[in-house]
Amino acid sequence: MRKLIFAINITLDGCCDHTKQFVDEETLEYSTHLTREADLQVFGRKTYQLMVPYWPEVLKNQSETKAVTEFARAFDSVNKIVFSRSLDGPEDRNTRIVRTNLRDEMLKLKQEEGKNILVGGVDIPSQLMELGLVDEYRFVVGPTIAGAGRRLLEGVSLPKKLQLKLVESKFFKSGCVALHYSKQ
Repeated sequence: MRKLIFAINITLDGCCDHTKQFVDEETLEYSTHLTREADLQVFGRKTYQLMVPYWPEVLKNQSETKAVTEFARAFDSVNKIVFSRSLDGPEDRNTRIVRTNLRDEMLKLKQEEGKNILVGGVDIPSQLMELGLVDEYRFVVGPTIAGAGRRLLEGVSLPKKLQLKLVESKFFKSGCVALHYSKQ
């Protein structure tokens, strides 16, 4: 069975607003590696529209640093599913819009052959957590206190406490810490 991995960058105070994040070459390389371990990414409409067309355009222009270009290449090569009722169609070649039941679709996808499934953003991962479908959590915590903005897991209501096991931690020169947890 494929693993469903929730990956996101957050600040020390739990802010997950992409405009308040700390990203450098080292954290981008970490994200590139994580993306290459997957063959499917799952988003809601909002996150998808933040990522596409931005990363495909970066790849076309090739004017960024090596780390940025490599992440764009990894992102562009992975198949994507977007759960949306309002999008008419995908904006890139390897994206499929899904309007069916989130739980049923994700259970089906987890049973298929393949590499890991990455889920990003906030709304869809929160729903998947509430459904008990997330297998691993990969949080990169940046050395920033945002003081405002949307908080990770805000409004998430779990049926019971979720106990996680620390699998790995990685410290970056910038002060960021990558935390890798799995469900027990």
